[in-house]
Amino acid sequence: MSTTVPEPGHLKIGADGSMQGATSSYTKRLGEMGGVYRDEDAYQALLAELGPDHLVYQVQEHRNVTTEGALIIGTSTLLPGRVGDEFAVTRGHLHALADRAELYHCLSGTGVMLLETVDGESQAVPLQAGEAAHVPGHWIHRSVNTGDEPFVTLFCYPADAGQDYSIIQDAGGMASLVVGTENGWATRSNPDHHGYTTAAVTASSNRGI
Repeated sequence: MSTTVPEPGHLKIGADGSMQGATSSYTKRLGEMGGVYRDEDAYQALLAELGPDHLVYQVQEHRNVTTEGALIIGTSTLLPGRVGDEFAVTRGHLHALADRAELYHCLSGTGVMLLETVDGESQAVPLQAGEAAHVPGHWIHRSVNTGDEPFVTLFCYPADAGQDYSIIQDAGGMASLVVGTENGWATRSNPDHHGYTTAAVTASSNRGI
């Protein structure tokens, strides 16, 4: 029985997140970010000001197969902004196969990789060009743009990992918020967060992308 061997990928990646050789891409716009930010009034005001089609972030990626052992490689470009005092964020996720890890390497801009475990540990890893965050399995993670320019990262993770986006929403948001201060940024506890449930993590193994 013969096995089809995938072709190697030849990618040209720019500091602006451009990727020659990408096989797919997607965008997230302001109208799709409902429920992500804690300050709903500020979100609705920004939505009225900028409109639902305002770009929040875009992703380009290269994937040739999705089987175990393969990799997905891509770029994430998160535009600057704030909703209330929260910096712009991606939706964030835990991998559907929760033990799968991911690498984020900052190409340009400045930001934070916000990391949390289901049992209450939280870390905020600052990133600038040339720095990387190695996100182990079982860590929920979200990108945050704390600067005035696009926050661009190169990411790589196992192709069978999938993403579970609902785990954050089901918990009332992440336990920490990244907010602006006079000196830059800081984390602040999210009073709406009521904990990640073990049931949600177990269920994540049965959810797809």
